[in-house]
Amino acid sequence: MYDVAWGDAEKRKVANGKLAPVGNTVDVAKASWTNTIGDPELATVWTDPDFNPAQRAFYYARAIEIPTPRWTAYDQLRFGIKMPTEVPMTQLERAWSSPIWYTP
Repeated sequence: MYDVAWGDAEKRKVANGKLAPVGNTVDVAKASWTNTIGDPELATVWTDPDFNPAQRAFYYARAIEIPTPRWTAYDQLRFGIKMPTEVPMTQLERAWSSPIWYTP
């Protein structure tokens, strides 16, 4: 697995081979967030540094969105209740591309 492109690259540090989280602008009490972190668009060209033309391989892209309020945050606000501390109030949406298969 390779991190190829990421938002707010100049603000994020890589430690132990892992990217630092992009941040979190969620205001749980208001069930809102601001879209002021990350990048609106990512584009890159990448070449597999471990490519072996004699070996089968597959590639796909994975995208992770900035944190947004989870439905539980909206319900807490709408119904004027307090969720238990173990209930997640934010979420990270994820997306995957279709795979690209390489066969020698």
